[in-house]
Amino acid sequence: MRDHSEQLEFMEIDISEDIEPASVRIPDRSSLANHSREARIQTGAVLSSEKRFVEEAIRLAEVTGEETLSVPFMSYWPTYGVMNDAQLRWYWYWRTEVRQGNYLDVDLSYLFVHIYELINGIGWLHPEQGYEQLKRLWIHYRERLPQLDAYMQEWIVDFVLVHELQPRLHEVMLLAGGYLPAPLLDNELQRIMEENASDLTLEMLQRYYDYDISLNTFYRDGGKAVMKRYIPQVMAVAHSYMKRTQPHGLLPEISRGAEQTMERTLFRKAVYDESIYGRSVSFTYFPLGEQTDFVQRLTRIYRCTENKLRELLGFRGRLRGKTLEPELARVIERYIEKAYALEQTETAPAPVIQIDTAKLASLQEDSEYVRKALTIEETEQSGFDSASEAAAESETIEPYQEQMPAAPRFTEQQDGKSREQASTAATISIEAAEMNELLAAKSSVESEEQFLREDTASAKIELEWDESASASLQQEWHDFAGQLEPRHVKAVQVLLGDHVDAELMRLANETGTMPALLLDEINDIAMETIGDLLIDGDRIAPEYMDVFEHVKRC
Repeated sequence: MRDHSEQLEFMEIDISEDIEPASVRIPDRSSLANHSREARIQTGAVLSSEKRFVEEAIRLAEVTGEETLSVPFMSYWPTYGVMNDAQLRWYWYWRTEVRQGNYLDVDLSYLFVHIYELINGIGWLHPEQGYEQLKRLWIHYRERLPQLDAYMQEWIVDFVLVHELQPRLHEVMLLAGGYLPAPLLDNELQRIMEENASDLTLEMLQRYYDYDISLNTFYRDGGKAVMKRYIPQVMAVAHSYMKRTQPHGLLPEISRGAEQTMERTLFRKAVYDESIYGRSVSFTYFPLGEQTDFVQRLTRIYRCTENKLRELLGFRGRLRGKTLEPELARVIERYIEKAYALEQTETAPAPVIQIDTAKLASLQEDSEYVRKALTIEETEQSGFDSASEAAAESETIEPYQEQMPAAPRFTEQQDGKSREQASTAATISIEAAEMNELLAAKSSVESEEQFLREDTASAKIELEWDESASASLQQEWHDFAGQLEPRHVKAVQVLLGDHVDAELMRLANETGTMPALLLDEINDIAMETIGDLLIDGDRIAPEYMDVFEHVKRC
């Protein structure tokens, strides 16, 4: 503790010189008003760091830089004002190169400055151009600067919302590995399922499952790639199937009153001037992720798909829990079986063909020997050869040769009378050639007429039911029949016959395809119209046989 009992000591200072008091200049009263006005203008012109950055960015938008040495730069709040001259020179050079498509290595702080320019509307004329520049920066630097993802997936979303580029949200979601802010993800999921459910991705759907699918062994041990391929297809099949009984398919019924409004703050953690686009943007959405029945159904579809693929891939164990409706589960499993079988067929390795060179050489020698043995030396008398050829030509016309005398055969021992016979044979051969042309033309016309008759008959082939049965059919079956091509109708007729395999192979050969592909085409049409696979195991599924009992036979 300090002792305060000590005496204070003072120092005496002798000032020998007289000091004149400091004079203060009093300004002229006439200038006070102007000075006060200038002060107020200067005070009002004090800019925030964001506004000051934007003004500088506008002024420096067209600056280019010459090649220079790279200078490190790291700042928590990077702007032009915190760069030194060397850093500025490098920035101008780097930005010039980037605008020309040359993405040089750069520190994150430099990159942020350029992103801030684009966010604030500097460096582009149309919003699409600004979006493309931001996207390319993200794509080219995300691997070199992994921390960029956390910022860009939010800032680009803000840019899309501000400039009403909503169709780009799907692309942003794919770039972000399926991520979008929850309300926007709900909107995007609803849009895709209403337009084309096969565009869904596993990454997008992960948020809607009621457990973390990445934790199970199947997913970690190679199943992820398989599920990424099959889940979009299965979702499209299930959605189409559910539309048979529910107008919205897998989607819950969405009423206008159930929509919510979201206000989103723009460009968080960025140097952004709020006076340009405002502080926030609002949009409406339906909270799909909060719909319990919807989430449970998506989870069960995933579980059903994984269990079937575990079975096909020979993976031990099955996921437990509440299962799908038996009919929907059966549709999904049948589809996966067909798709997997087709996939295996396409990926089967082609047989390796090996040529036995020794045997090939032996065959070539034998062929050469036979060729020489069959060679006939040409005769020296060309006249006799011509007559022989003419006679041979006349013999090729079967309908005509019975009416014409055979052309005589000449030998070297024939006398002068042979020339007259040769002349007669030549005349006969000319007439035979003319007859041959007429017969060929007649045959061609008949073939063309036959082709036209077959083509016309084929074009008229349609899948039709008896009048009594047709009246009671649901519209989806008429839609199914309307989309079938003649070869599909013939295939259905074959499936209703007795010798299915042989007739199906014959039909496939006639139409230049394979039986499996022909049946797959019919199943594709069935999925689009009736929402189910019609053919199971190269036969019409038993549950649909009653529909085809009254089909008219061709």
